[in-house]
Amino acid sequence: MKNPFKFPPGTKIIGKWHSQPYVIVKELGYGANGTVYLAQGRNGYVALKMSENSMSITSEVNVLKAFSKAQGSALGPSILDVDDWEARGKRIPFYVMEYIKGPDLLTFINKKGFSWAGVLIIQLLSDLERIHQEGWVFGDLKPENLIITGPPNKIRCIDVGGTTLQGRAIKEFTEFFDRGYWVSGSRKAEPSYDLFSVAMIFLNLAYPKRFNKTQGGFQQLKMAIESKKEFIPYRETLFMALQGKFSSAAEMRMKMLEVSSGTKNVHTRSNPQKVTPSRQQLQKKKKSGGLMETILIIFIVTILYVLYIYGEIL
Repeated sequence: MKNPFKFPPGTKIIGKWHSQPYVIVKELGYGANGTVYLAQGRNGYVALKMSENSMSITSEVNVLKAFSKAQGSALGPSILDVDDWEARGKRIPFYVMEYIKGPDLLTFINKKGFSWAGVLIIQLLSDLERIHQEGWVFGDLKPENLIITGPPNKIRCIDVGGTTLQGRAIKEFTEFFDRGYWVSGSRKAEPSYDLFSVAMIFLNLAYPKRFNKTQGGFQQLKMAIESKKEFIPYRETLFMALQGKFSSAAEMRMKMLEVSSGTKNVHTRSNPQKVTPSRQQLQKKKKSGGLMETILIIFIVTILYVLYIYGEIL
């Protein structure tokens, strides 16, 4: 894909309406919906996105504004400025957002270890729940768009180009994370679409180079999960997400928390007669037994004393 906006470092951009100056430092990336640059603003570094499509810019700005209204959610970057730039004889719409600095999710996990995967996915699900409640579906979820900031470590997203209003068709996706590609559901924007992508992100963390679709469908993904020991605690959760069995991100998050905290005990539920009592339960039982024994001794002594007195009287 040819980049329609190729501006060298040092290029100065001045907004037509707000007159805010920005100096391009370097290109961060580009795609179908535009080009993102790291730029120097009056108050430090920012991410500046320009596009030939003003409707795309407007849509993404509206999404970022909606995200900022989602209480407690900081998944996407905050919006700082929206303007036009007159360059090369035409008007170029752009917007400026917070520059989120850090490694992407895959790089972070490769460096820190797979043990971090569950913690960060739980964070992601928490933010997705708030976004879904605002009526949006993220759509193009993938590790490249997820940045880890900190400390403390926090998962953030740098691209909201695929975010779609619930009920519409997903407008942007990446095949590996798309349930339509895996013949596992439609491309309708609904929470379960994002949850399928979350499960595929989990797979990508254990398969950094990803893998191609062969037979496709749930069976191929099931085999991929069963082939990695890292997934043993999360198998049931991943199977449910891939099959669309979670009604919300909050429900999937609770399942993940259950696994992470170790509260689920399959053997305890299926074989209650084999439950090993806890230390507190044993102490309680011991105290209870001791009390009953004391009462019984007092009762026997009392009976014997009464019999003795009665014998003396006679």
